[in-house]
Amino acid sequence: MPVLMPSDRTSLPAPSLRKRLTSLLLLAVLVIACVQAAMTWRTASTETEAVFDAQMERIALSLTGGLASAVLGDDALAPGSGADDLIIQIWRADGTMLYRSRSARLLPQQAVLGFADVRAAGTIYRVYALQTPLQVIQIAQDLASRRQIAGRLALRAVIPIAALAPLLMLIVWWVIGHALAPVERLRHQVAARRAHDLAPLAEEGLPAEVRPLVTEMNGLLSRLAASWDALQNFTADAAHELRSPLAALRLQLQSLQRADGSEARRVASDRLLSGIDRATRLVEQLLALARQEGGHGDGVPHTPVNLSRLAQTTVDEFAGEAAARSITLVIQPAQDDEAIISGQPQALAVLMRNLLENALRHTPEGGRVQVQAGHGFPALDSSSQGSQAPKAWLSVEDSGPGIAPEERQRVLDRFYRVAGAAGHGSGLGLAIVKAVADRHGAQVQLEDSSSLGGLKVTVAFF
Repeated sequence: MPVLMPSDRTSLPAPSLRKRLTSLLLLAVLVIACVQAAMTWRTASTETEAVFDAQMERIALSLTGGLASAVLGDDALAPGSGADDLIIQIWRADGTMLYRSRSARLLPQQAVLGFADVRAAGTIYRVYALQTPLQVIQIAQDLASRRQIAGRLALRAVIPIAALAPLLMLIVWWVIGHALAPVERLRHQVAARRAHDLAPLAEEGLPAEVRPLVTEMNGLLSRLAASWDALQNFTADAAHELRSPLAALRLQLQSLQRADGSEARRVASDRLLSGIDRATRLVEQLLALARQEGGHGDGVPHTPVNLSRLAQTTVDEFAGEAAARSITLVIQPAQDDEAIISGQPQALAVLMRNLLENALRHTPEGGRVQVQAGHGFPALDSSSQGSQAPKAWLSVEDSGPGIAPEERQRVLDRFYRVAGAAGHGSGLGLAIVKAVADRHGAQVQLEDSSSLGGLKVTVAFF
C-alpha cells in the first residue's frame, strides 16, 4: 500500500460540504422512500385484495337472488349484512322488473343512463345504468360505503409516511451533524484560544466551502501576529534605547545646574539641547519604524509616485544641512519622468529621507553625496534579482568610509551600528528603509560606490 507523504496530503482536494450534505441527504431520502413505497404497496395490495374479494362476494350474493339464503342462511342477506352495498336490477322495456338482487331497498325505475347519484330509502347510491334493446340494467353501490373504503385505503397509505417521518428527521439531523462536524471542531478550536494565541488555525479536513474563510482568517492572524510582534519589539526597543539618552540628559542637566560661569552654563546648555535633539530624533525613528513594521499603512491606498521628483524634493529639503557641512549634494539625472511606481507617497518619502540622512551622517565635511533615480535598469546584481529587471529604482551613494561586506546585511537590523562609525545615529535609518521597501515588494542592496568610493544603497522596485 503506498505511503501518503505530507506533500501528497496537501495536494488532495478539500471535501465539499455541499456535495457531502447533498449526497447523504439524497441517500437517506432514497432509502426512506424505498421503505415507504414497499410498505405502501404492501398495505394497498392487501386492502385492494380485500375490496375485490368483498365485491366478488356481493356480486355473487346479488346474482343468486333468494337462493343464497338456503346456502348461507338468512343472516347473510339481512339488513346491515352488506347486501345493500351492491344492488343489481334489470327492467324490461315496458317497465316490468326481470331481476333484482336480494336487497331491502329498491332503486327507482327511471334513472339517467350512465353514472349518476341516486337517493333511495334515505341512502345515496352511485348508480350505473345500461340500456339494451330489450332491457335496462341498473347496478348501484352505497356511496358512503365507497367513501369509507377509499378513506381506509388513504389512511393505510398515510400511516407508513407518518411512521417513517421521525426516522427521516433523525437521519437528516445525524447527516447534518456529521457533515458540519469539522466546522464544529473549528468553532471549539477558536473558542479555546487565548487572547494572545495568534497561531494559524488548522485547515486539515475542512470542507471546501469553509477552507477559504479559514485561509483568510489565518492571513488576518498572521498580520495581527506581525503587528503584535512589532508592538512588543517597539516597547522593548523604546525601553532599552531611551534609557541611555534619558540618563545622559539627566547628567547634562546636573552639569548645567553645577555650572559656575556663563561660559560653562552655555556649554552645558548646548550639550543639553544636543541631547534633547538626539532623544527626539530617536523617538521619531522609533515611531517611524513601528508604523512601517506594525502594518499601520495597510489601509493607505497606493498611488503613482514619481521617484525622480521624490528624490529632487528630498534633496532640496536637505540642501541647507549639506551646505552647512560643505557637502556637495546632487541628483543625477536631473529628471526621469518614467521612474514611476505604485506606492504610498508618505512611506516612500520616509524611505528617501532616511537614505539621505544616513549618507550625510557618514560623509565627512567637503565630501559628496549623489542621488539617482531611474527605470528599467538592472540596478541589483544577478544573484539578488535573478533575471527580473526592476520597474524603477533609487540609489544614494556617498564619499564616506563605506561598510565592510560582512556587515552590510547586519546594518539593516534595528539598532546595529558599525563599530567606530562617526556621528550619533540611532541605528534605525536603514532598518526603516528596509521596512518601507518590504512593504512595497522592493529589494535593498548595499555595495561599494565605484564613483565616490563610499557606500551605495540601491532600492529596486519590481
